[in-house]
This record gives sequence, structure tokens and C-alpha cells, in this order.
Amino acid sequence: MDLALLRTFVTVHRAGSFTRAAALLGLSQPAVTSQIRTLERQLGRPLFLRQARGVTPTTTGDELAHKAAPHLDALVEIAETGLDDESSLRTLHLAGPPEFTAERALPALTELTGDDGQGFALRTSFGNAEETLEGLAAGHHDLAISTARPRGALLTATPLCDEEHVLVAAPRWAEEIAPGVLHRKGAPALENLPVVEVHESLPFVSRYWASVFDSRPAASGTVIVPDLRAVLACATVGAGLAVLPRYLCAPVLERGDVVALHDPAVPPLRTYFLVVRTGTLAMPHIARAHEWLQRAATDWD
Repeated sequence: MDLALLRTFVTVHRAGSFTRAAALLGLSQPAVTSQIRTLERQLGRPLFLRQARGVTPTTTGDELAHKAAPHLDALVEIAETGLDDESSLRTLHLAGPPEFTAERALPALTELTGDDGQGFALRTSFGNAEETLEGLAAGHHDLAISTARPRGALLTATPLCDEEHVLVAAPRWAEEIAPGVLHRKGAPALENLPVVEVHESLPFVSRYWASVFDSRPAASGTVIVPDLRAVLACATVGAGLAVLPRYLCAPVLERGDVVALHDPAVPPLRTYFLVVRTGTLAMPHIARAHEWLQRAATDWD
């Protein structure tokens, strides 16, 4: 059986689409369709059910993928390991949210960009979860950091760490809330305070309100800026309350530049995932970055 046909088959199986598989393989869609039909003729059975959006594997298709994929991944690992010598510096294409990637991931990964024979060049793109996962699926990135767990077989996600969210504001806003009022009245005590957020939909504040107060915020955004570091800067100078990751605001909390307005018994958490295209952890530079970030995450608060 032709290994090229099997490689195309496994890619289609993981991608769930001839179009997406063609993009990943650098082939035309008719070429992918032709290769799958050839393999189906050789086996004498259909491997996929064609649907309006993509394809669904048949039982035979699932069985073949289960048997073939690990061996193809192993061959890729052998080939990639052979290419990984001291004269060949691979490039890792990383994508993730700007704040977390800049504050957490990049400081850890830049330790691997040396010329010790196991290092790699690093290229980084910023974007939200939807953008980074779409780019990863399309082959534009090698490794993505996402707050959303992808669906389907094309992408594989591994939990990386949890992020605690904190409701903060400059001290002058805390002084306007009488001691004990927030504890007794909850969210209503905060409704008249201005809000600093990353989007008009108030994603961080809304998530906090739903988790802690079991309600939706009545306030609207006063300052909207699409970067959590800028949100922190605005909150620090008194622009309003904000909900921020603890790792990002911990230094200014310690200095007293901002204060926590609430201390819930169970703080809201958000999980980050490391995501790769299924099978690509066979590539040493991707596997090393993946493992290094997991190790680094054990030291993150």
C-alpha cells in the first residue's frame, strides 16, 4: 500500500475535510479526492461519507486510521530526528493570546532558542482563541496556546495551567464602597463604578459576575482597550474596576497601586491549553517546546 495514500488518508481523517487536508498537505483538493478514491478502490470499501460540510469516516475508515496513524507518526519522527542536527535550526511557529504569551510563554521558550544543537528559531503570532486555532488547523502555526479546547481529531489539546481572575480597582474606588457593603449586597454595590474591559461585551467582567454573583453586570464599559496590560494600566490610574488574571496584576496588588474589591471563596478560573495538530508532536522541536512549557507551568502561580 502506498504510504503517500495513507498519509493523505490520515490527514483527511484528522481534518474532517478534503479542503483542509489539501491545505495541510500542500496539494489541490482534486488531488486529495483522487488519492482517497484510489485507496478506497484498493481496499474495496468506502473510507468516508461525503457530507455538505466535510466528511465523516466510515467504520472501516476509523479502523484504518487507528492502525495506520501511529506508524505514520513514527515515520515522521524518524525523518524529523534525522534532520535535526547541529547544522539545521528548525523554526517553531507559536500562536496565543498576547498577554499570556508575552508574560508567560515567551520568557520560557526563549531559553530554547540557543545554538546548542537542540534549539530552534521562534516566530510568534498573537490572536484570540478562535484565530489561533484556525491558524493552527490551517498549518500556519506549529503550537498554539488557547483558552478553548478544540473539537475534532485534527487538533490535540493538553491542559497547561489555570488562571485565577481578580476583581481590582484603584484604592479610591474601594474607599467609596463602605466596609461590608460588598459582602452584603454583592454585585449591586459595584454597579455604579466605571468598567475597564477588552471588549464591549465585557467578557472578563461577565464571566466573573456569572461565577461569583450568579448574575450579569448592569454596567457598561467606560474604557475599552483590546489588551489586558492596557486594561491594568487604566485601572491603576483610576479609570474604573477591571477583572484581570492574578499573574498579571500581582505586582501592582503587592505595591497597593490597585486593590482587590472582592475575595470570593472560590475565585473564577480559566484554563489554558497547549494545542498541536495531531501527530506533529513527532517533530522534535515541537515536542521539546510542548514539554518545556508544561514544565515551566508547574512554577507559575
